[in-house]
Amino acid sequence: MTLPPMPTPAGYPSMRSAGGAIQTLLITGVSRGLGKALALELAKRGHYIIGCARSQDKLNAFQTELASSTNPPSENKHLLMSVDVSLNSSVEEFARAVMEKKGVPDIIVNCAGTINRNNKLWEVPAEEFDSVIDTNLKGTANVLRHFIPLMLEKKQGVIVNMSSGWGRSGAAQVAPYCASKWAIEGLTASVAKELPPGMAAVALNPGVIYTDMLQSCFGNSASLYQTPESWAPKAANMILNLTMADNGASLSV
Repeated sequence: MTLPPMPTPAGYPSMRSAGGAIQTLLITGVSRGLGKALALELAKRGHYIIGCARSQDKLNAFQTELASSTNPPSENKHLLMSVDVSLNSSVEEFARAVMEKKGVPDIIVNCAGTINRNNKLWEVPAEEFDSVIDTNLKGTANVLRHFIPLMLEKKQGVIVNMSSGWGRSGAAQVAPYCASKWAIEGLTASVAKELPPGMAAVALNPGVIYTDMLQSCFGNSASLYQTPESWAPKAANMILNLTMADNGASLSV
């Protein structure tokens, strides 16, 4: 005899078995690297993408690529906007537009990031240090500031803040980046304690991926590592199946 499934307690999200339910995912830094590969993979599976990046030109090119990758193909299924996550006012405007056009996202993936040029900390220009912190840390905080209140009304939602292996260990020449990603780990652990039942925030180490940022650190040897396209299916499976039981966790793809 087959037993019926156990009911889900009120206020708690059901398990997303194999990512079966169609989700709306907000992904920052969507025009390149991991954000782009993840968005394409999720669109291919039929999910809705809300994406942002700073470059409108890159977003225009990505819009066509995303539409053709969507299953079934669609021009209007997704929302892409030019946003500078390091600016609170830009994210605030983005949140208003998202609510007007798409409603509250089910999952947020804070993927926008940058890294300093290889240098000893005392040789990193102040402006470059600020750029890394403003994008990686303040950018994530700005998104959380404006989107968590929207999720609270539903008491449901998952937040994924992209960390790094260098958010859990140190490395020479990339101190600003390490500092920003260690901060993401602490920020996520703290925010997780502030969320109500039914929601979750996790820090996710994507692993070592062949991206422009890795190439800036490793040079030609960066090509020895997996591509964003080979990484995306594994990351998508993990993200789509996160539940409130994962709240506060530091995970790795």
